[in-house]
Amino acid sequence: MGTFIAQAWAVARKDLILELRSRERFISMATFAVLVAVVFSFALDPAVRARSIAGAMIWVTVIFAGTLGMGRAFAIEREADALTGVLVSPVDRGALFLGKWLANLAVVLAVEAVIFPVYGLFFGLSYGRSLPALVAVVVLATLGFIALGTLFGAIAAHTRLGETLLPILMLPLLIPVVIFAAAATQRLLAGRPVAEISSQLRMLAAFDLIFLFVCTAIFGAVLEE
Repeated sequence: MGTFIAQAWAVARKDLILELRSRERFISMATFAVLVAVVFSFALDPAVRARSIAGAMIWVTVIFAGTLGMGRAFAIEREADALTGVLVSPVDRGALFLGKWLANLAVVLAVEAVIFPVYGLFFGLSYGRSLPALVAVVVLATLGFIALGTLFGAIAAHTRLGETLLPILMLPLLIPVVIFAAAATQRLLAGRPVAEISSQLRMLAAFDLIFLFVCTAIFGAVLEE
């Protein structure tokens, strides 16, 4: 177990160091998210209360910005056929998946830390007392989202369609996560008590466990194919 964790951390550390050097994915994802928020702010009818639909707008932005980043998650391995070197190295396939998952999770959470303040600025949202519960919703939804994104990013990276295939594969499976996350976020922004989102939190946690277990188990087979 110690070796498994060390291998996963080594993979995650490598990806995070490369991301910190270039900041390519973070900048592109954050820029995209801000532009989407700007478009929503101008397109929204002034008669519509932004708070009543803010949850849906936020999670649409998170999913599409995250998908943009997941498409680049295996860019380094794709270049110069570096994935071959990874496959012949003595690294457990599950540890490789978890390492990529942790690195992608850190990047997307950093982007989400930009998205929520931007929406708060453009639409006058106040997170206030609901902030701890909102953080729980965001983290739980992002865990499952990144698990699917890491798996399907590996699949899409080695096909002729490349990043174009990623949303086609991933978005249908993400629908339940988006529904529960957007519903919980909307209730919190509307000032509803935290007790009302307990069922959404449990469902998000269940999807996280399922996605992480299945994706970790089949990741090796996906890479070999």
